Amino acid sequence: MASSKKKHAANQACVIPGGYAVLSLKFSPSSLAQHKLYVKEHKVRDEKSSQRPLDKTLFVLNVPPYCSEVVIKRLFSQFGNVNSVELRDQPGSSQHPGPKLSCFFKPSEKQGFKVGYIVFENSSSVKAAKSHPPSEPLVVSTEEHPVKTGVQKWIQQYKDSFVQPDRLQKIVDSFMEDYDKRKDEDEEQRKKEVEEQQEDEEGWVKVTRGHKGAKARPHSEAANQRTMAKEMKKKKRKELMNFYTWQHRNTQKEHIAELRKKFEEDKQRIALLRAQRKFKPY
Repeated sequence: MASSKKKHAANQACVIPGGYAVLSLKFSPSSLAQHKLYVKEHKVRDEKSSQRPLDKTLFVLNVPPYCSEVVIKRLFSQFGNVNSVELRDQPGSSQHPGPKLSCFFKPSEKQGFKVGYIVFENSSSVKAAKSHPPSEPLVVSTEEHPVKTGVQKWIQQYKDSFVQPDRLQKIVDSFMEDYDKRKDEDEEQRKKEVEEQQEDEEGWVKVTRGHKGAKARPHSEAANQRTMAKEMKKKKRKELMNFYTWQHRNTQKEHIAELRKKFEEDKQRIALLRAQRKFKPY
C-alpha cells in the first residue's frame, strides 16, 4: 500500500510557494541532469492586451539559453495548440505594436536565462501544463528535432549570418513597399485634415474631433505655418525697433560726451584767463 501511495504522489504536480508549478526539462533522452522550469498562469490586472489573454497565457521562468521560441513552442504543444511564444530578458508588458523591422535592424539578443509567455488556443492547455508531473521531464533535443549547442551552434549561427542576395532583395522590397504604403496613408490623412480645418475669410478655424480617444486639433499644418510666419514677422519688427532705440541711446551718449568735453575746455579757458589777469592799481 505504501509503495502505491508513493507512486501516486510522484505523478502529481509539484507546486512551490508563489503558485508556481515545477516542470522538469532534459536536453536529450540520455541526459542525467535535469533543468527546472517554473510555470504559472499569467494574471496581471494592469496589462489588458489581446496579445496575452489572461486565461490562455502561461508565464514561464528559468528558460535556459538553448531553448529558443521554436523549441518552447514544440515542447508545450503536447498540452494543446500554441498560438504564440515570446521570450524576454525580464518580465514586462508586451511590446507596442508598430512596423515590423527586419532581422538586420534588430540588436543581438543577450545570452542567458529568460522568461517566457506562452499563449495557448484554449484555456484548458494552461491547466494541463501546470498539472504535468515533474517525474516526466520534457526532452529538448530528439532525433526528429535535434538542437545544436556549443561549437556546432556557433558554426550554424555563422553560416546563417550570410544572406543570399535574392532573399535580401525580397526583404528590402517588402520593407520599402510597407514604407511607401505608410507614407501614402500619412499624406492622405494630412490632406484630409487640411481640407477639414480650413480658415474662413475672417480667420476662423473649424475645430473637428478626430477618432475616438484623440484630442481635438484646432490648427492644420497650413495654419501653423501662417502662425509661425506672423511670429517671425513680429520678431523681426521688434529687433528693428530695438535697433533704432539702441541707435538713439548711442546718439544721446555721444552728445552728452561732446557737451562735457566743451564744458571742460571752457573751464580750462576761464582758469587761464584768471591766471593771466594782473592787478595794476597805478
